[in-house]
Amino acid sequence: MTPFRLIDSGVADGRHQIAYDAALTELHEAGRVPDTLRFLRFPPTVLIGLHQSMQREVQVDRCRAEGVGLVRRVSGGGAIYLDPGQVGWELVFRRGTLPETDLGGIARIICDAVAGGLSDAFGIDAQFRPRNDIEVDGRKLSGTGGFWQGDTMVYQGTVLIDMDASRVRDLLNVPAAKLARHGAADVGDRLVTLKALLGEAPSVDAVQEAVRTGLERHLGIITTPDTPNTEERTLTEAKLTAEIGTDAFVFGEPEPAGEDVATAEATHPGGTLRADLRLEGPPGGRRIREALVTGDFFVAPPRIILDLEAHLRGLPAAEAANATDAFFAANPAGTLSLPVPAFAAIIAEAISEDARS
Repeated sequence: MTPFRLIDSGVADGRHQIAYDAALTELHEAGRVPDTLRFLRFPPTVLIGLHQSMQREVQVDRCRAEGVGLVRRVSGGGAIYLDPGQVGWELVFRRGTLPETDLGGIARIICDAVAGGLSDAFGIDAQFRPRNDIEVDGRKLSGTGGFWQGDTMVYQGTVLIDMDASRVRDLLNVPAAKLARHGAADVGDRLVTLKALLGEAPSVDAVQEAVRTGLERHLGIITTPDTPNTEERTLTEAKLTAEIGTDAFVFGEPEPAGEDVATAEATHPGGTLRADLRLEGPPGGRRIREALVTGDFFVAPPRIILDLEAHLRGLPAAEAANATDAFFAANPAGTLSLPVPAFAAIIAEAISEDARS
């Protein structure tokens, strides 16, 4: 049995929870903290993926008016609404702990474990559905996602205990096409809670125990309750103050706009992908002045997209797609369902759009 410590962070400010994610990941990668299973919950919060546009994904003014927190994760994926009626869980561990090392294989192993724990505890038929959901009768009970950084793997998820689906509808801009891919006409058709399945909401403790038991049984781990150490707490506060708690990080770089911006967007089974390129120079000699790549995709390590954007700046537009392929050849990335060549394809499409205009 592989030992993991068990941390329960309870309900806490969303930006603080994410700052602890970043601190925990960094310290684990440095060998300063052990493998960890963590539970966490949020006050009413909208949480977007690292690579998403806050303004495009979220009803920002309504969130502010209603006191809903606005937070950006340090991992990819799509925008979600969280409140105390949902349990968050995450594993931070050495990549070699499981027999799979790619994101898709790890997603299957961990989601099967959590689904098994929920099924056994509550008498439901929870199943993993690729790319990264746990469903009951085709409806989403848990969304998950993950990334690796060096030799450290982080895999996260939520379990819907009790939630008003109208909050998702009111606070997020959920694309109809995304729902349609799952055969749903409305957010309420796509999501299901344990309360809806069981007739009453189980306790948070019961749900956390089900997840813990499923992970222990299926992954061959054993957990021991613990608390964050002083180094974790100190680094969390430092990251919260310097980056993750700031509006500059949460809202991100403004999207390039204007006549000199070429844009392309594509939807894949593994997520949406968009490129906004500010170009300069005469026809036939255009160069990339600024590049922004956004979407609800998962990629590891997450900050590789920032490196790609920096790599593209100043390049001739005609060379950008090939340069993107070469960048990923030199900097291998992991993805969940979204193929790595899709990044070069979306860059090429944006360049072509500029040429047609």
